Amino acid sequence: QVQLVESGGGLVQTGGSLRLSCVASGSIFRMNGMGWYRQAPGKERELVASIPTGGSPNYADSVKGRFTISRDNAKNTVYLQMNSLKPEDTAVYYCNANVRTTIMSYATNNYWGQGTRVTVSS
Repeated sequence: QVQLVESGGGLVQTGGSLRLSCVASGSIFRMNGMGWYRQAPGKERELVASIPTGGSPNYADSVKGRFTISRDNAKNTVYLQMNSLKPEDTAVYYCNANVRTTIMSYATNNYWGQGTRVTVSS
């Protein structure tokens, strides 16, 4: 099994910044794509940003130019730097990772963290 643990959420004023972190641990043979999703009250979960093992990150239009996703492969960690936060960024943010857990199989699985709450006050 693979566990994802997020941290870094909290309460911030409009225009402020937060940095989210997500550390993956457990049976990791190869870490593939990682990403951040969010779910606001009454809304469906949506992709915020994703980053492949190699290649360019992908961002939702609503966060382009404000959020930056990065990863440290040696630490199995993905980060989300959030700047110029807006009240509409208020949500629970979830980390996601696609992982190959064993050398014995090419199969991969998606794992989710428990979520970290971000609240942006106006």
